[in-house]
Amino acid sequence: MTASSIDRDELAEKYFEQLPYQPYPVQEEALLAWFTEGQGVLVCAPTGTGKTLIAEAALFEALHTGTTAYYTTPLIALTDQKFDEMQQRAVEWGFEAGDVGLVTGNRRVNPEARVLVVVAEILLNRLLHTEAFDFADVSTVVMDEFHSFNDRERGIVWELTLGLLPEHVRTLLLSATVGNAFEFTQWLSAQHNRRLKLVSGDERKVPLSYHWVGDQLLDELLVEMAAGEEENRRTPTLLFCFNRETCWTVAEMLKGKKLITGDQQKRLAKELDAHDWSQGAGPKLKAILQRGIGVHHAGVLPKYRRIVEDFYQRKLLTVCVCTETLSAGINLPARSVVLPTLLKGPPDKKKVIEPSSAHQIFGRAGRPQFDTQGFVYALAHEDDVKIARWQEPYDQIPENTKDPGLLKAQKKLKKKQPKRRTTEQYWNEQQFQKLVAAPPANLSSRGPLPWRLLAYMLDVSPQIKPLRDLVSKRLLPPKKLEQAQKSLDRMLMTLWRAGYVELEPKPSGGKENHPDTESRSGEAKSEEGEGKKEKGKKLTVEDLTFGQSVSAKKPKAKVKAAGSSKQEDKSSGGDSDYQAERANPTERLPLMLSFRSVNPLYGVYLIN
Repeated sequence: MTASSIDRDELAEKYFEQLPYQPYPVQEEALLAWFTEGQGVLVCAPTGTGKTLIAEAALFEALHTGTTAYYTTPLIALTDQKFDEMQQRAVEWGFEAGDVGLVTGNRRVNPEARVLVVVAEILLNRLLHTEAFDFADVSTVVMDEFHSFNDRERGIVWELTLGLLPEHVRTLLLSATVGNAFEFTQWLSAQHNRRLKLVSGDERKVPLSYHWVGDQLLDELLVEMAAGEEENRRTPTLLFCFNRETCWTVAEMLKGKKLITGDQQKRLAKELDAHDWSQGAGPKLKAILQRGIGVHHAGVLPKYRRIVEDFYQRKLLTVCVCTETLSAGINLPARSVVLPTLLKGPPDKKKVIEPSSAHQIFGRAGRPQFDTQGFVYALAHEDDVKIARWQEPYDQIPENTKDPGLLKAQKKLKKKQPKRRTTEQYWNEQQFQKLVAAPPANLSSRGPLPWRLLAYMLDVSPQIKPLRDLVSKRLLPPKKLEQAQKSLDRMLMTLWRAGYVELEPKPSGGKENHPDTESRSGEAKSEEGEGKKEKGKKLTVEDLTFGQSVSAKKPKAKVKAAGSSKQEDKSSGGDSDYQAERANPTERLPLMLSFRSVNPLYGVYLIN
């Protein structure tokens, strides 16, 4: 059956008929838009609004029309989960499970299937290699968690994908609430000739209540939340930590607390015996799971993560201790979320989490099928809790008392007065309330073109014009667009200076003494910000991206093509306006493609 042989109104009717419940207003509006709009839809709605139901409509259409569809997500764990869900839906719709495939960096299942669930980078890779991947039969691309466009490191993946998609491919972008959704659709239309219908909503099916906890420690709060009859408990709970090691530490601390019923524990023991826990952190995880606590982060083996997800969804677990990545759409329905801290980052340099990240986390609370309200808890630092507890009995003693017994008690309390530590960073209720009240973030182009992606694109084609065209279409104000083009030129000169490419026309002056392309291979740092210059001076991000703050400190280099005349200089805009037309890869360029978590220039420097 081809796309032209079936009426879209008929498809819409069939899809609505098979839904198990009446869709929410924003779902219904988005579904009708998908089946009527020519180029696609942008859906912006709060976390927990059921956007997956809308995504399924696009895949339903692709399967019924015999065309190909891509479903992209930002995370491997989320991709695995959506793959399982979409296979189940395909079978429910009368198709085969094998009609849905999976492609990630480390796993391939049914890679020739009509519907492919992939990590976002996989689709971009295929768009860069159209000689190997034919998009003529692709009708649909669904981009789940599209607010990842705002990610400082990976957002450009979604941005370039939109720019490279063939015009005939319809797109369904599913995003959390953003502040400039209409402006984004206008930019998409103007720069990429892609006109999407905007469907937005800001009302949650399950409202949230927010609670600052300044007088309880984490284990005390969770025991209280898990007590009583099921309808009165505030569990199951997602407990968010901002690094993997903390996840294990917190889970171990909770292991001795009463968080599950005897019946749950018996069911868990039976389920745990059905799995092999001998690999990796399996033995440690098994002991923690036995107490009704799950651990979920990227460092846990995928098979164990899937078991944790399964146990949690079946209400066998009371708490799942997880990292921030779980807030990016992984389906673990929770009545409440708990944040033991509001700070994120390396020691001594922690900062309050971004409002957009906080809203993603908050939005995981509240299950439409079970709850009438979701609960969000943020805890004070344990030092502040101890101070608050000390303060309460101390304040009950009159300031000018002359009672010997009270004076003795006051003196005793003063000796035990807890204080904040100079080695710790703290947060407060005002910062929490500020996160709650913060408006949605605007979508915009974030960060420069990553070194590895630049090397990858040059390896595909040495032509620089397509790169300049992509940079010129970024969602940035004019001044920053100009800076982005200059940044691209400096990056190309650095690759030339380090011997990774040969530029055409060739810049004048030797590579050894070129003022604008001083080698930074030995000064580059890891993308996690851990590297240092050889002399011990810490690098800033501009040292790798050649951002405006660095270029502003240096005089403009006067570079011109070798053998060019004054007339040629004038026609090209002058010496300082040198722009390469081609960057031909040398045998060294593949070295830069070997690194993922480390800045490739720094990685090659270490090898050398």
